[in-house]
Amino acid sequence: MTYQMKMFSRLIGLLGVLILLGGCFDKASEETSNTSGNSAPKQTEQSSEKDKSTHTSEGEKTDTNESTNTISKEPANSGSEDKSNESNDSNTSDKENKDPLAPYSSEQIEYARVWLQLGANQDIDELNIRHIPVGEPINPNIDNSATYPEGVIQLSGSRLIDGSITYKGNGDGTINVYNAPMRWEAPPPDVDEKTLQEDTEEILNNTKKIYIEPAEGENIIKLINLQRPYRN
Repeated sequence: MTYQMKMFSRLIGLLGVLILLGGCFDKASEETSNTSGNSAPKQTEQSSEKDKSTHTSEGEKTDTNESTNTISKEPANSGSEDKSNESNDSNTSDKENKDPLAPYSSEQIEYARVWLQLGANQDIDELNIRHIPVGEPINPNIDNSATYPEGVIQLSGSRLIDGSITYKGNGDGTINVYNAPMRWEAPPPDVDEKTLQEDTEEILNNTKKIYIEPAEGENIIKLINLQRPYRN
């Protein structure tokens, strides 16, 4: 065999090897492409499932929050308030049952107690209440009369024979009693003004401090029910 023939045979063999290598490269490329193509959908599918799971979790969380908000809108202490109101009503009722004077004011009770202790006649039809302000003349029928140094209360019945009580409460269970008559007669013509003035000053100088007993019972309630504003 000649040299040229040997060279030709080698070229043919080399060409065959190249063809085989090219086929292997093409197959490897196809497998790589297929592997890449298959993994992408799988990843997308996993991502979709994760998103779905996330949405579901958020949805459940939102529903839970909405449920919580709905419950929190209910008045939490409504039952306690109802019980508290019932308890207050019960305490008020018990207090009234234990203390029959609870429905009345302290002034009404004071007027009744003063009259019960000092009133000349207990069998009266009315208990009239008159408020005399500070600075008013003790005897309004004279010009030079001494005046009350404090506002006073005058209690009286409907008749002159029932008598009257003129006093000022001290807020400690005692009262200042002024021995002033219910009505002043016109001054006699033969009595001078100085004597009349001295009479009113004597009333001021002889004011008595008296302790009033905290009486209770039916007699106090009866006198409270007889109280009326004074009418001239």
